[in-house]
Amino acid sequence: MKTNLYPKLEPGKYYHIYNRGNNKETIFKEPQNYHYFLFLWTKYIEPVAKTYCYCLLPNHFHFFIRISEIGNDSKKSSVSQAFSNFFNAYAKAINKKYQRTGSLFQENFKRKEITGEAYFISIIGYILTNAVKHGLCKDAATYPYSSYQILLSDSPTILLRDDIIQWFNSKGELVDFIKIYQEDILAT
Repeated sequence: MKTNLYPKLEPGKYYHIYNRGNNKETIFKEPQNYHYFLFLWTKYIEPVAKTYCYCLLPNHFHFFIRISEIGNDSKKSSVSQAFSNFFNAYAKAINKKYQRTGSLFQENFKRKEITGEAYFISIIGYILTNAVKHGLCKDAATYPYSSYQILLSDSPTILLRDDIIQWFNSKGELVDFIKIYQEDILAT
């Protein structure tokens, strides 16, 4: 009997959402791809989930989200439909632009339920320093396709920035945490 490796996305719960290109293929070929991906994320996913942070890398991505409370059970399917629409819209655009065919992403996007404050803090560090982990930069603050700079700014955002800052007590403590987290990555 085959078991589902990925939990169903439930309203009110927190998740680490991630996936990569099929066969580890590049899914973001140029800067405009990253921007379009985030545009589609806002269009399809923000109505059903709120985003804490993210990191987009050339062949994969990570998001920390909370599924919105939706009301009745018939609307629960709208969450999975929103993700399906999101991934399909991006894949179709990339396939058309780069004259490619077939699946852009691995079969199913991965998700892990995030429970407990320690896990919340840890996943934020993991996501915001992922570009450092993969050798794309030495300082998470310099990577342009992560939410780190947005979290530290005062500019308007759809991210749940205030919640993250509250978990760390201040922007300064978030910065200190990320510095330590990335120092550990660079030391290994």
